[in-house]
Amino acid sequence: MKSPYISELEPNQIVNGTFLVQHKDIRHKKSGDPYLSLALADRTGELDARMFDNAAEAMNTFERDDFVRVKGLLQVFQNRPQLSVHKIVPVAESEVDFADYFPASTRNRDEMFQELCSWIASIENPHLKALIEAIFADPSIAAAFRTAPAAKSVHHAWLGGLIEHVLSLCRLAKFTAAHYPGVDFDLLLAGVILHDIGKIKELTYARGFGYSTEGQLLGHITIGVQMVEEKLRQVPGFPGSLRDLLVHMILSHHGEMEFGSPKVPLFAEAMLLHHLDNLDSKMEIVRGAVERDRLVAGVWTGYSAPLDRSILKKRKYLEAQPEKAPQPAADPPEIHQPASGAHPIPATAKPTASNPVTANSAAKPARETSSPFGAKLKQALTLNEPGSDHPGNAQHGNAQHLNAQPGNDHPGGDHPGHDPGGSNR
Repeated sequence: MKSPYISELEPNQIVNGTFLVQHKDIRHKKSGDPYLSLALADRTGELDARMFDNAAEAMNTFERDDFVRVKGLLQVFQNRPQLSVHKIVPVAESEVDFADYFPASTRNRDEMFQELCSWIASIENPHLKALIEAIFADPSIAAAFRTAPAAKSVHHAWLGGLIEHVLSLCRLAKFTAAHYPGVDFDLLLAGVILHDIGKIKELTYARGFGYSTEGQLLGHITIGVQMVEEKLRQVPGFPGSLRDLLVHMILSHHGEMEFGSPKVPLFAEAMLLHHLDNLDSKMEIVRGAVERDRLVAGVWTGYSAPLDRSILKKRKYLEAQPEKAPQPAADPPEIHQPASGAHPIPATAKPTASNPVTANSAAKPARETSSPFGAKLKQALTLNEPGSDHPGNAQHGNAQHLNAQPGNDHPGGDHPGHDPGGSNR
C-alpha cells in the first residue's frame, strides 16, 4: 500500500514517496540554469513541487503521467505547501497500484450502476424508456459510464464521478418535478441521464484526466447528441417531437451560449435540467474547494476560478471564534406618568418649550454642587419654574419664563420658523 499520501503530509516533513506527475514544466533561473516546476498527485490530492538543484540531470528521465519516486522537504511558500525536491527517479507501472494514484468515488461503481438501472426502470414513457435501455445495453457505453469522471478538474473529477453526478441529479429531479406542477418527470429524468453522455468520449481517464482529440474538436454536447441520434435509429416509432425536446435538453443544459450551449433552455424541463446541473456542480465545487485547500493559515481558501471567489472554511472559522454569551436586553427607559391627559415623558427626555421637564418630573434629584456657577444656574431654573413662589419671579416676569406663549416676541418663543427643540425644521 502506498505511503505517504499527499493528504498526510505536514510542513517541515522529509518526504520519501511515489507520486504521479500531473504537470511538468522546465523553467530557468536568472543564471540560466534549468529548474523543474511540477505538480505531483495521488488519489488524495495534488502537491506543488520544485527541483532547483541537479534539475538538468533529472529533467529528461520522466514525463507527464509517469510515476516517480521523490525525496525532498515539504516547506511552506506563500502560505502553501511546496515540496523542495532533492532527488527524483522514474518508477515502472508494474511497481504501483493505479488505485492509489487516481481519485475515485467513495461509492461502489457497480452499486451506482444498479441504482441507475432502477431509475431507468421507473420511466413510464415507453419511447424514452426504450431509447435509454438501448443506450445502456451497449457494453462499451455502460462500462465507460461507470468509470468516467464528470469533468477534467472542475467538479466530480474522479473515477465514477459522472455516474455519481447523474444519480445526484436524479434525486433532485424527483423532488423538483413533484414541486412544480406540469413538469414531465419522465422527460426531465431522461434529460438528466443523457445530458452528459458525451463525456465518456470527450475525456480521457486511463492515466491522468484530459481531453481526447474528438473531445477537443467537438465537445461533449455535440458528441452526446450524435450518440443519442445513433441509438434513436434502433427505436422504431420514436415520435419526432419528443426527439426534438430531448435533443434540445442536451444542447441547452449549459444554460447560456457563452458557456457552450448552442441554445438556451426554452421549456420547463430544459430549464430545470440546466439549473439542477448547475446547482449540483457548484455545490461540489464548494465542497471540494474547502476539502482540498492547501493554504496553511487563515479561514479562506485560495481563489477558485470556477466560482470566481474564495470560499470560507466555515468549520475552521467557527472553531476559531470564542462562543459569545448572549447579552441581556437593555432596560427600557423609565416612563414618568404625568397628570391625566398629558403624554408620558421618558426620564431621559430633554426639556422643550412645548414639553418642559420640571424638577418635580425629573427621574433623579439633581446633584449638589459647590460651584458658584452651578448655584446661580440652579437659582435661575428655580425662578423660572411654573407656579414658583420664589420672590424673584415678580421681578423677572413672564418674559424670561421658559414656557413663553405663542406670539411672544421673546427669542425663546414658539413663533413660526422657530423649533422649540433648538433646530430649524
